[in-house]
Amino acid sequence: MTQPRFSSASTHTMPDSTWRDDTRLTHLGRDPASHAGAVNIPVYRSSTFIWPDTSTLEDYQHQGADPNYRGHIYGRNGNPTTAAFEDAVAQLEGGFRGLIMPSGLAAIVGAVLAVAQAGDHILVTDNCYWHARQVFDQVLPRYGIDTTYFAPMLGEGIGALIRPNTRLVYAEAPGSSTFEVQDIPALARVAHAHGALLMLDNTWATPLFFKAFSHGVDISIHAATKYLVGHSDAMLGVIVTTEALYAQVRGAVRHLGYIASADDAYLGLRGLRTLSVRLRQHERSALAVARWLQQRPEVAQVLHPALPECPGHDVFKRDFLGSTGLFGFVLKPIPQHLAKTFLESLRLFAMGASWGGFESLIRQQIPPRDHPSAAVAPGLLFRLHVGLEAVEDLLADLQQGLEHLPSPCKT
Repeated sequence: MTQPRFSSASTHTMPDSTWRDDTRLTHLGRDPASHAGAVNIPVYRSSTFIWPDTSTLEDYQHQGADPNYRGHIYGRNGNPTTAAFEDAVAQLEGGFRGLIMPSGLAAIVGAVLAVAQAGDHILVTDNCYWHARQVFDQVLPRYGIDTTYFAPMLGEGIGALIRPNTRLVYAEAPGSSTFEVQDIPALARVAHAHGALLMLDNTWATPLFFKAFSHGVDISIHAATKYLVGHSDAMLGVIVTTEALYAQVRGAVRHLGYIASADDAYLGLRGLRTLSVRLRQHERSALAVARWLQQRPEVAQVLHPALPECPGHDVFKRDFLGSTGLFGFVLKPIPQHLAKTFLESLRLFAMGASWGGFESLIRQQIPPRDHPSAAVAPGLLFRLHVGLEAVEDLLADLQQGLEHLPSPCKT
């Protein structure tokens, strides 16, 4: 068979297994020899790929029915730029292959629909991303898929909730609102013992700080919009799977028409090059801010997985390689109008729905919960994303904001 003219597979895109992640991030998804020596893979803006003769066309048509086929047939199935991003993320995380998606939510929806069908039951962590919860509550019932929410710290106790038709356990570690750190290996053991799959939203830790597949995960999903892109300028998602599931998931998401543009894939690859440097800065600054908040009289609790007081901290110490810039804190009870005053007084912490970029963000959280955590103090919950600004300026901004609160809050 004639080989595809462009291929993402080469010795350059498979770094030495002895290389550390910082080195791998610099080289994953690159193949200068196949692209005129370009240090970055070009942006292939092409919906159509032309075959040189009818025999090649026939080979492509035959092979194109195989979801594992790596040649480029049509833009909806990907191109050299998107394939390079998929491979880079998968190799960093330790999965088989990746599937680029147009957003993190698309990755969630596509991955769930790829493995669950009418009549199936899924177990979902109660601290999950609230837009994902809307999918589980409002979309999946129309497909005949039933959802049960479990307390995030239940661990192996989920065994009591598994039914004969339970197909999937969906986890998020830590939860993106209240930051409990789930015991992923424990969830994997129970799920697999009952013939179910374990899916993880690994956006917070990224493939750099949590190696999902070495902890028993079958499908890992990422809102690459966040830390992987890192510059708040692209919507992007990615699904990474085991070899056993890749063909099934790829077939489903491509039949549904999911794909992201080569331009956004390029921005994802650009973000990967600096992921390690950025995350370590986010980590240092966020820990400094979290420890400072712990000393403030206005604050009832800080929810940061790297701090001993956070639910699941022991699991974090055991399984994670680092922390990132997103965490929560609880203000002692105050009227809602004062919470608004606090938010609007901040200058560096802007109110925004996303996180993972270079900028610091804050928003008040009112997460929907079936199982409210007794480990979270009463009060008003806020989520901070600590960006790349000077930490001294960030602390000064928070201090002047907290000074708008009344003195009873400080007692």
